[in-house]
Amino acid sequence: MLYYLNIGSNLDDREGNLWAADLRLSLDLGLVTARSSIVESEPWGFESDNGFLNMGIAVESRFSPIEALNIIHDIEYELNHGHSHRDADGNYVDRLVDIDIMAIDDLVIDLPSLQVPHRHLPHRDFFLKPMAELAPEWQHPTLHLTAQQMLDQLAAE
Repeated sequence: MLYYLNIGSNLDDREGNLWAADLRLSLDLGLVTARSSIVESEPWGFESDNGFLNMGIAVESRFSPIEALNIIHDIEYELNHGHSHRDADGNYVDRLVDIDIMAIDDLVIDLPSLQVPHRHLPHRDFFLKPMAELAPEWQHPTLHLTAQQMLDQLAAE
C-alpha cells in the first residue's frame, strides 16, 4: 500500500524534528518513495506563536491501515517524549512532531479511529501543497479532485 503522510512540527528544531520522524517512518513503516518540499504554515485549530513546518512523504508499506496507524502513534509518542498533541480538554497544543495519514492509495476508510482520506485534507493547504507535489495525478476517491484542484478551490474561498 502507498501511504501519503504529512509530518508537522512547531517546536524546537522543527526541520530536525521532520527528518527524525522521516527516519523513524522509513525504519518502522516502510520504504519512503517520495518527499515533498517543506512548507511553513500557521497553527490550525489552536492559537500559538509557533509556526509549523510541514513535509509530505509517500511510504510504500506492507502494513494494514490500522497497523500503520498504531506504528505512527508509537513514533509520535516516542518523538514527543510521551506528550500528546492535545491537552486534557482535547484541544490542540504545540508539538515536536505530528504525523497524519492524508491518504492511502485510493482507499476510503471511515472508522472512529481512522478516516482516509483525512477528513480535513480538502481544507488544509499545508496538507494539499505537499500532496500535490507527491502525487499530482492522485484524485480524492469521493470528491474526484486532485490535490491541486482542492488547493485552487481553497484559495478561491
